[in-house]
Amino acid sequence: MKTVAIVVFPGVQALDVAGPLDVFAEANGFLPEGVGYEVVVVGTEAGPFRASNGMRIVPDRTLETAEGPFDMVFVAGGPLLPDAVPSAALSGWLRREAERAGCFGSICTGAFALGHAGLLDGRRATTHWQNAEALARRFPDARIERDRIFLREGRLVTSAGVTAGIDLALALVNEDHGAEVALAVAKRLVVVAQRQGGQSQFSPLLNLVADDASPIAKAQDFVLRNIGKSINVKQLASVAGMSERNFARLFVETAKVTPHQFIELARVDIARNLLEAGDKPLKTIARDCGFGSPDRMRIVFMRRLGLTPVQYRASFSHGAEAG
Repeated sequence: MKTVAIVVFPGVQALDVAGPLDVFAEANGFLPEGVGYEVVVVGTEAGPFRASNGMRIVPDRTLETAEGPFDMVFVAGGPLLPDAVPSAALSGWLRREAERAGCFGSICTGAFALGHAGLLDGRRATTHWQNAEALARRFPDARIERDRIFLREGRLVTSAGVTAGIDLALALVNEDHGAEVALAVAKRLVVVAQRQGGQSQFSPLLNLVADDASPIAKAQDFVLRNIGKSINVKQLASVAGMSERNFARLFVETAKVTPHQFIELARVDIARNLLEAGDKPLKTIARDCGFGSPDRMRIVFMRRLGLTPVQYRASFSHGAEAG
């Protein structure tokens, strides 16, 4: 069994804890007994205490009683953590356990705790998109990458905001036990097995292939990288190294949609995130996402989402606080 320690504290974001924990717990159900994960929730105090959503949390151990070494050590995030006074006890514990762990890291704004412990200096890291600039200013010796779902540099692993901790945990399960187990866990949790691109390219509409070597994965990656251009099945078949007929058949079997449907869903998904992220003109978004015109984008949005791009932006543009 691999031992996983997740550090929590009053005001922690509950999803930062529950997301990765559920990934590791579900993975145990697909693995032989004795080769999965044992998760220990480590509190900065004994508890019970409240998470940011009001949930009561009772840690398994505290910093004083949680003696490693652990195979993996993570610190969760919380909405108040970026501005919180650094904890000497937490910093000391993180430095000690990170030195002994197989890998260590953070979920969401937990990166600030790593920074205070000196564990980001000279390393690449990521965090919630809303807090990336503040993290870069606070820890100038770190190299903060603002548009990553998760990032691994050596033994350090960091994730973007909140649910991105699920992506990080799935990636670690993939490393330990392969893409088949990670995909099974993702399907069990009803999440995407591998979100492509950065925080601006979440893909809940898309069934993305987990195996990067798959010809279908190569074609999907080509679509996401060339979303603003005209794309056809002949091009994708060439990228996949297959005949058009065989490619189209395999694509439907694997992705559960036709290549044309995948391209359209990808355009909607990336446009959706651009609408959420800022005030870029509809004409620009339509062009950059390959719709050609705002009218065409409106038609597709209505068919796929049941609302116009203007309505989508009004309902879903970013406004929530980071976790």
